[in-house]
Amino acid sequence: MKFETGIPKANIINLLRSGGYHFLEKKENEMSFYHLLSSLRYPRFHIYLTKRKETLVFNLHLDQKKPRYKGSPAHSAEYEGKFLEDEKERIKKILGL
Repeated sequence: MKFETGIPKANIINLLRSGGYHFLEKKENEMSFYHLLSSLRYPRFHIYLTKRKETLVFNLHLDQKKPRYKGSPAHSAEYEGKFLEDEKERIKKILGL
């Protein structure tokens, strides 16, 4: 699920941390974050975040399980639905938008 928001005044990494997200990595102009849904590593929300001129672009999905093969990005994931819509709204509240 892709969505855009304005850019908050506070540090985006700290804001997402306050909502339970963990910084995963940064590649060029994209950052990656995850949020665990239990004490297990999966399922988890996963965000790819990029910054445009006046907006943040979120690519949010729900990782259901770990990728099967090392180095393979393929995994079971959900990209739409009420669960993701609810998380999108929660993220907007975390950011104060």
